[in-house]
Amino acid sequence: MLQYLRSLLFNIQMYVMMALMAAFFTPIVLFHRPTAYTACRTYCRWVRWTASWMVGLKSEIRGQIPTDECLIASKHQSFFDIIMIVSVVPRPKFIMKAELKWVPIVGWYAHWIGCVPVDRGKRAQAIESMKSRVEAGRSVPGQLIIYPQGTRVAPEAIRPYKIGTGVLYQQLGQGCVPAATNVGVFWPRFGVLRKPGLAVVEFLPTIAPGQDARPFMAELEVQIETVSNRLMTDAGFVPPTP
Repeated sequence: MLQYLRSLLFNIQMYVMMALMAAFFTPIVLFHRPTAYTACRTYCRWVRWTASWMVGLKSEIRGQIPTDECLIASKHQSFFDIIMIVSVVPRPKFIMKAELKWVPIVGWYAHWIGCVPVDRGKRAQAIESMKSRVEAGRSVPGQLIIYPQGTRVAPEAIRPYKIGTGVLYQQLGQGCVPAATNVGVFWPRFGVLRKPGLAVVEFLPTIAPGQDARPFMAELEVQIETVSNRLMTDAGFVPPTP
């Protein structure tokens, strides 16, 4: 019960601080767009810091943080892995579902940092839309982040990897940095409760450009799932058997 109350207070202050920081930074961003990165990074570091002492959820980034232009393909378990990645990556821009662009504050800043909204629909149409929007946004340098499974996946669930990541890997001609995580063990997809522990996002060695899409996807899935399962096991969770 106490942990639930602490989690509730943490969640409330997290959204209050989002509004307060938006009120402070937005007038500046309207005249100096790069300040949007500072605003996002400041907010995400605030969330990590308050999580550490309000609910006992420490967080740690492992591996070499990508700073050059690249594709980052990350395991996605909850909002907290987004928070952790944005807190350290210099110029993050996400492949995101189109509905988010209408969300106040989140949608504004997603637009300002160059995120790519993608409509969910027929796969071929969605992929073509994603490719054209990514190409249009290449003038905004940064680290393009995609979730290969297309959505948040709970630690106990298994979902397939979608070919869209392989399509972007070939289109961009850049290296791809896989990222594994265990954050869903402590911060679930839904609900108020935040559990104490050590949440980790681990950047893995870069997969060099030049592979065909399907061998690349097979390698990507093995790397991300293997390390994510290890991180979840270290956190005391028994991951599902593929």
